[in-house]
Amino acid sequence: MQADCSKQIMIAGENAERIDLWLHERLPKWSRSTFQRMIREQHVLLRGKPCACKSPVRTGDRIELEFPAPQPSLLVPEPMALDVLFEDKHLLVLNKTAGIVVHPGAGNSAHTLVHALLYHCRGKLSGIGGVERPGIVHRLDKDSSGCLVVAKTDEAHQALAAAFQARRVEKTYLALVWGQSLALSGRIDKPIGRHPVHRKKMSVLQRGRTAVTHWKIREALGAMTLLECRIDTGRTHQIRVHLASIGHPIVGDTLYSEGRKQKGETKSQNSQSAIRDTQFLRQMRHAWRLSFNHPITGKPVSCEAPWPEDLARAIKEAHVVMQHEIPTRPPAVPKYGSVLQNPWGGKLLRKTGPILTPNRPHEILKRSHDLPGI
Repeated sequence: MQADCSKQIMIAGENAERIDLWLHERLPKWSRSTFQRMIREQHVLLRGKPCACKSPVRTGDRIELEFPAPQPSLLVPEPMALDVLFEDKHLLVLNKTAGIVVHPGAGNSAHTLVHALLYHCRGKLSGIGGVERPGIVHRLDKDSSGCLVVAKTDEAHQALAAAFQARRVEKTYLALVWGQSLALSGRIDKPIGRHPVHRKKMSVLQRGRTAVTHWKIREALGAMTLLECRIDTGRTHQIRVHLASIGHPIVGDTLYSEGRKQKGETKSQNSQSAIRDTQFLRQMRHAWRLSFNHPITGKPVSCEAPWPEDLARAIKEAHVVMQHEIPTRPPAVPKYGSVLQNPWGGKLLRKTGPILTPNRPHEILKRSHDLPGI
């Protein structure tokens, strides 16, 4: 019997630690999260009884699956302007506007992106995500903008979910962060999990899930730096947590930058900067590019979302601040035989002969023009 039938009975031929993994390995057309939801909703029976996602499978066990029929959505479609980057009968990629919630949830029962998609697609969206999340394969935070792919059919949804899980989807973000003194590029490999105290936050935890973020500098902007980030995994708040963990939180991200000292930001840069987190309406993070193979045709699809106005304006303001910064006065040329400030720390001794350096007594500077940097 095929995986897309309403019912299926399987007999385990070997042991497995978790039934959700066991099912996904044998039916890769369906995502692991789909099986986890089916298990929670008791559409999967192990040895004739409901089970948990972590229930072990033993050789000879009987597993019964019932693929529920898609339920009609009770959500009311709402007309809303959408910036569509790519669309065909299987999927669409759109440029999400910052400030819009992707799907309904606590405190957001209307005016979400899903409501707009139901209107745009006339209700023809994949039902795998459930009645509250039709067509949603992945998500972006409310305050994030940029590329988001949506599935119109169950077949496209299953293939896209498998591609995301197998890390075959390339996701590139732009992030404006506080601080400087970064290398030209780097890699952050730190596990992420739910914060043990602040449950609305994520944090770097040794027992967390694997998370990898690659970054490189696009432009240094005085007290800020514009980064290009590519993620191998898609953990909740991954880029925000990873960048904050190295001392460079995203500009405007009050959740992860509160009380944190930014690396490479001097006192003068801080006082000269005309903008701070509280003056931004949202975090300066943008899902810039999204590339993947089409789930049905196999052809490459690559979309790029234009830079949002607030990010472009923040960068422009940073350029203005940099242009008006007062340059540091160059050091005066020291006179021979005077008391000087040692470039290495401490003071140079007053001598009628050679100038001696207390921090480096083995070096003798015979004239002032021998000093480093002069």
